[in-house]
Amino acid sequence: MKILLDKISFDIETYIRNGGYLAIKKAFSMKPAEIIEEVKTSNLRGRGGAGFPTGLKWSFIPADKKNKYLVCNSDESEPGTFKDRELINKNPHSLLEGMIIAAYAIGANEGYIYIRGEFAKEARILEKAIYEAKKKWFLGENILKSGFSFNIKVVRGAGAYICGEETALLESIEGKKGQPRLKPPFPAIVGLYGGPTVINNVETLATVPWIILNGGKAYSAIGKGKSSGTKLFSVSGPVKKPGVYEIELGTPFKDFFENQLGGMKEGERLKAVIPGGSSVPVLTAEEAMKVTLDYESLQSAGTMLGSGGMIIIPERQCMVEALWILARFYHHESCGQCTPCREGTGWIEGILKRILQGKGKREDLNNAKEIAQNMMGKTICPLADALAMPVISYINKFEKEFVYHLEGKCPLCQK
Repeated sequence: MKILLDKISFDIETYIRNGGYLAIKKAFSMKPAEIIEEVKTSNLRGRGGAGFPTGLKWSFIPADKKNKYLVCNSDESEPGTFKDRELINKNPHSLLEGMIIAAYAIGANEGYIYIRGEFAKEARILEKAIYEAKKKWFLGENILKSGFSFNIKVVRGAGAYICGEETALLESIEGKKGQPRLKPPFPAIVGLYGGPTVINNVETLATVPWIILNGGKAYSAIGKGKSSGTKLFSVSGPVKKPGVYEIELGTPFKDFFENQLGGMKEGERLKAVIPGGSSVPVLTAEEAMKVTLDYESLQSAGTMLGSGGMIIIPERQCMVEALWILARFYHHESCGQCTPCREGTGWIEGILKRILQGKGKREDLNNAKEIAQNMMGKTICPLADALAMPVISYINKFEKEFVYHLEGKCPLCQK
């Protein structure tokens, strides 16, 4: 079943012909509290990576406060993840409609779409969609004579991975250096410009119109257990059919891999799978074939669904090199605010580079894992954890390849 990629609507006329903006008309006939309850019933969880219940997040916004804000996080910088970009390219009005409904539910009159700076084309697509929606009275003052007013502004980032963290994103919108804030207070109480703020991912908000039109129970009936609905997966690597896929949560990886991705390309063999973006622990091929693609199954397997950025790793890939590439990325993208992250990411990158060059020592493996463990949970935001978790899982599951490098004889790195 497809919800997000079923009816591709590049422009507003096509979107309306396919039933677009009917959901906001229905939403305006409901009380804001009723919309929040419907989203709670749907069991929609945040699709940006955290998986926090969306309706519950909305309910934290105090009803008696003014100057509330809704922010869409489109700073899609997690390596391996590109599903939000596809949604904006193919169905931008579904995002706008979801934002209008969310804003009405929490009582926000101002909305922002914070988009990754490299997404210049996508930013233009969103600005065009906002212009079209205003001309049809779906945005602006007194929308459809409902008495509710809402405006959306697109804000482009400057290419900082850290601004995908919600409070660093708020700092960036305010024109400050993109660094995470200490919590509490949480954004629901003190967010953008000091006002109560909800921050949701593109995919999360684009799902809301379907839920309002079809009901929370209908959405919760899709998927598996507490993992309700469909999920977009960005699949990269040497499979026959890489790309963005919308599948029901709970789909067995084996079925998805063989029947939709077409398996590995000719001459390639599966070695490992990163199921949810570069920051989650890796699965061996054997482990991956046993999981279903949902929050609970992947957590039981020792990894996470994350943002759905699935990276397929072939047998020919040296895992030491793969981990060093990740470490280099996270070291570069650390904002430097927290010592464990600022120093730890650099230490790990240096250790892995030394091992990769054949200059490592046996104790380097234990040192890397010890540094990673001392980074986890010790910083303001999860960037340190985003490197620490892969480090521990790569070394534990592919220790043989690290030992090859320590002995100076990695068969995968021989030129």
